[in-house]
Amino acid sequence: MLALLASLLAFHFLATPVLAQVSPPAPDKVEQLLDLLDDPTVKDWLAARRTQAPAGDVTAAAPADDTDRGMMSSALERVKGHLTRLAHSWPLMPQRFDTVRQVVMKDVGERGGLSVVALIALFVGVGAVLSYIAFRLARPLRLWVIAQDMETPQGRVGKFGGRFLVGLLMLGAFTIGSAGAFLLFEWPPLLREIVLAYLTAAIAIWAIRIVLRVVLLPSFMGVVRAREVRAFNISDARADHWNRWIVIFSSVVAIAAATISLRSRFGFTPDDVLALAVPIDLALLVIALLAIWKRPVARPEDQEHPGMFGHKATSWLLTVYIVLLFLIRVSGANVAFWFVLAAFAAPAAVVVATRAVNYVLRPPLAENKTPPLPAVTVAVVDRAIRLSLIVLAAYLLAKVWGLDMSSMAETSPRMTLVLRGLLNAAVIALGADFIWSIIKAVIQRKIGIQAPVAMNDGEAAPVLDPQQARLRTLLPILQNIMLAIILVMAVLMVLSSVGIQIGPLIAGAGVVGVAVGFGAQTIVKDVISGVFYLLDDAFRVGEYISTGKFSGTVESFSLRSVKLRHHRGSLYTIPFGELGAVRNGSRDWATDKFNITVGFETDLDFARKLIKRIGLELAEDPEYKPWIIEPIKLQGVQEFGEYGIVLRIKATTRPGGAFGMKRKFYLRVREVFKQNGIELPVPTVHIHGQSTGALPIGPENEAVAAQVHLQRRKKDPAASEEEA
Repeated sequence: MLALLASLLAFHFLATPVLAQVSPPAPDKVEQLLDLLDDPTVKDWLAARRTQAPAGDVTAAAPADDTDRGMMSSALERVKGHLTRLAHSWPLMPQRFDTVRQVVMKDVGERGGLSVVALIALFVGVGAVLSYIAFRLARPLRLWVIAQDMETPQGRVGKFGGRFLVGLLMLGAFTIGSAGAFLLFEWPPLLREIVLAYLTAAIAIWAIRIVLRVVLLPSFMGVVRAREVRAFNISDARADHWNRWIVIFSSVVAIAAATISLRSRFGFTPDDVLALAVPIDLALLVIALLAIWKRPVARPEDQEHPGMFGHKATSWLLTVYIVLLFLIRVSGANVAFWFVLAAFAAPAAVVVATRAVNYVLRPPLAENKTPPLPAVTVAVVDRAIRLSLIVLAAYLLAKVWGLDMSSMAETSPRMTLVLRGLLNAAVIALGADFIWSIIKAVIQRKIGIQAPVAMNDGEAAPVLDPQQARLRTLLPILQNIMLAIILVMAVLMVLSSVGIQIGPLIAGAGVVGVAVGFGAQTIVKDVISGVFYLLDDAFRVGEYISTGKFSGTVESFSLRSVKLRHHRGSLYTIPFGELGAVRNGSRDWATDKFNITVGFETDLDFARKLIKRIGLELAEDPEYKPWIIEPIKLQGVQEFGEYGIVLRIKATTRPGGAFGMKRKFYLRVREVFKQNGIELPVPTVHIHGQSTGALPIGPENEAVAAQVHLQRRKKDPAASEEEA
């Protein structure tokens, strides 16, 4: 709201100096003056006058060019001259007002000003009646607005759009009923001009009222749950406060602008306009201070973005700022005034616009099934509004400062060149930020889209669609490249806008690039190798690879290296130039082969059927089904081992899908084989000696076996050594 207040203040201050300017002389008179100044006789006379000027004559002794004096001295001289003009104009104001009264009486008759006021009030009333009629006729549109869902961003945008259309209809009806109806009749020229000026001010005030109704929804409008569909997250009390004071402030601004626009009809000089602007500025200062100090204290639920300062501290800071603006304005320091005003108004407007966009386009509640707006849409809207506000501020500053944004003439003063360069740099930086925000939002949206997770057993990473994995590999690198390109182009354009020749810089950068390339061959090798690895699609983010003595899951890339996360947690950063041959264990499919051992007496055909049945059960398990390409099956006998027959088992799955499934398979095999009497042999050691039987080596028989071995060694050392 403070940003809107500052914008209205800027409108008033923008209108005053423009209206106060003297009309330029005719071109033929300018040519005559230039010819006269080129006359040698005139030049000699002017030179003689300069040398003969008395010491107290400031005008004659002053140098022709301000550049011969210091900047502070020139500024003080301008302030002194401005205050002198005001001091000379104020005593003449009663005489000016008397002249206005005489002019009005002469043109409109004996009734004078009262008739003008009554006429303006009459046509404003007609416009208000027509505006109300348009409001009633727009009932179907208003019902459609009410029917929109306020819980979704699409519904809130629809409500704003519908209310805005209703407001446009009301504004059009008011314009037709006031200014349009007035123009249907013939009026005296001066009366016509006066009434049209103030009717235009009334139309501007009406337009601001409608905009505030659309944005703030004051409580007198009777909207249910108005807070949810406002442009800002503020309470009813704060909305009513700012609606009331902004209307008052804008009314004073509009009436003042209408009054000043009639200066030529009443014979006001530019100095008279400046003197008249001082009480207007003072009135605006009082209104702004009242609006600041009377604003309601924000409650905790209203502070969505709590500020750095409290309520009182903020009020005092704003008071100091507004009083400073008033003093700079009265002193006539036009450049400083506009700089100080823009330094607060432009960032405040950007912050307010960003908060409004984020609040209106906020995601729906969790219970609402409507999908939220894409992040790229919110970013585009936010950056577009920000860019428009800053470009508009730059255009207004250039206009009031008298800068020519389309050319860079060498004859321009130094301050003009600096200001023009700064404005161009700001616009270029914002354009670069706008483009980068869109690119970043699009890339982040593409990276954030993942395929549904099929299984995650605690060790295997979530499954990504191959195309999505490819995008997640290349898009971060593309994002870094685009950032570098945008930064370089923006810097070059900014340097060019401030008058620096960028041709030698580009040539020098090329030479430096060649020198750096020769001196950093390893880095160049890494970058080029990385480009070819990516072009060959050797690996992607999320895939498990092995290269040399390194292995792990690919986490991220840079321009010269890849980061691998080992399954034990270690993170390797490997330059592309050192990768060499790469073994990718996560591409397309993987075949896992493993062995189990059964006893020599096992019925192999029966065991094969059991293994097949277990494989089919796992293939139908919802936990493992998405991973399995071919179910587990018996390939055949691998070999005859020392303790039993070694069987070869095979399974084809998606990469990473065999880890959890193998564990489940081993548990099921042990359970099913035990139920069907199939032995899973374990290694045993038999000791032959005086003992009547063999003792299998185990934890409970280790001591007995050791005693037997010692006794045999005492009786027959040679035999015991041979047995060992």
